[in-house]
Amino acid sequence: MIMKKQVKIVTIGGGSSYTPELIEGFIRRYEELPIGEMWLVDVERGKEKLRIVSELAQRMWDASPYQVKVHTTLDRREALPGADFVTTQFRVGLLEARIKDERIPDLHGMLGQETNGAGGIFKAFRTIPVIGQIIDDMRELCPDAWLINFTNPSGMVTEAAIKKFGWKKTIGLCNVPTIAQMREPGNIGETEEELTYQFAGLNHFHWHKVTNRDGEDVTAEVLKHVNEKNGGTPVNIYQEPFPEELLDSMKMVPCGYHRYYFMQREMLEHSIQEFKKGGTRAEQMYQVEHELFELYAQPGLHEKPEQLGKRGGAYYSDAACECISAIYNDRHLRMTVSTENKGALPCLAPDSIVEVSSLISARGAEPIAWGEMPPAARGWLQLMKAMEECVIEAAITGDYGLALEAFTMNPLIESGKEGKRVLDELLVAHEKYLPQFAEKIQELKAAGVETDDEVVRELLRKGL
Repeated sequence: MIMKKQVKIVTIGGGSSYTPELIEGFIRRYEELPIGEMWLVDVERGKEKLRIVSELAQRMWDASPYQVKVHTTLDRREALPGADFVTTQFRVGLLEARIKDERIPDLHGMLGQETNGAGGIFKAFRTIPVIGQIIDDMRELCPDAWLINFTNPSGMVTEAAIKKFGWKKTIGLCNVPTIAQMREPGNIGETEEELTYQFAGLNHFHWHKVTNRDGEDVTAEVLKHVNEKNGGTPVNIYQEPFPEELLDSMKMVPCGYHRYYFMQREMLEHSIQEFKKGGTRAEQMYQVEHELFELYAQPGLHEKPEQLGKRGGAYYSDAACECISAIYNDRHLRMTVSTENKGALPCLAPDSIVEVSSLISARGAEPIAWGEMPPAARGWLQLMKAMEECVIEAAITGDYGLALEAFTMNPLIESGKEGKRVLDELLVAHEKYLPQFAEKIQELKAAGVETDDEVVRELLRKGL
């Protein structure tokens, strides 16, 4: 049944630099998705960014034919009552936390990456308890709402929401499949509308196949262009070439994040070079965000600026708008999302959260069966899923042993004493946002654990 009433949207992390893209998407879809109320929510530290973004958002709506009032608050409970859709795009600890996630592993010769390796695990540790708190509020204030999550690491956060916190009406989104579908068709002389994509795997760890309008498999043609500049890799991932023999053997298109696993040494060396030259990706993002917010603050700006496309997360928000519209209008739209497996990938449990092509309707996401994965891909997926499950449980319980198990399993983290050292230093560095690990952190501090990284030490001196 198609819903007809006006929609209330609440965005947690409303002061994000991505919010103008979200607004643009809603404006473009207003005729099919009539928004009655829109709320942007953030925390005290994000108050100024929230003000700047909300004023731009209001100017964007005012420049459109539609009369929508943008509400802002630092109290999500004020925003949530009666919400139809709650979108999440927040970063616990802001960019300063990401700097710690990236610098501490880098200093120990390991990949410092926001959603993978040690950095990704710690982002999950900080984020998953907050998702649980948001769901507690939703259960009371908007029990029928859909949770549309694009807070990273999206797969783990979505699995926690559905499996651990029991919010079945949750869908996780990522921009990586969107970017692939936008950029790859032109490489083989096709348009996006002429191709059918099927994705399967985990968030930031999936593969895909492609068929043309005649039902012919054109994956091999797409693979020939994977290493090209516009091969479908997000701009924030260094494009170390995949070995051609590996691509030929897989017969599936890997996502850009596979580079961190398949060419680990080369990606690490590039990361360390960047680290020495201009700091981590997070530190570079400081400058990008500063420029964006200077633009956003200009009273004459009433549209999303082109510069937003420089962010690695470009098109996230538009995917969220498309997903919400598909649920609202019961469209049975084909999208790639994180959702319950339900047998789509037989090598993983039916209740595992996977990132697969799905049909989006008023019932949510129905995954499209992929079938058996080849042995190498199957092994990778089972390892990564087991690692994710350890991370999620550790994030909720504060179990240090489970955290160490997750670190030991993760292919991007050196096992043994050095890996444990990174875990310990990150725990101490993120003390403010990890109350579940409080007892262990006090023990580590008493033992003299601290980082040698001066940038991180300065952040801690500032209370960040």
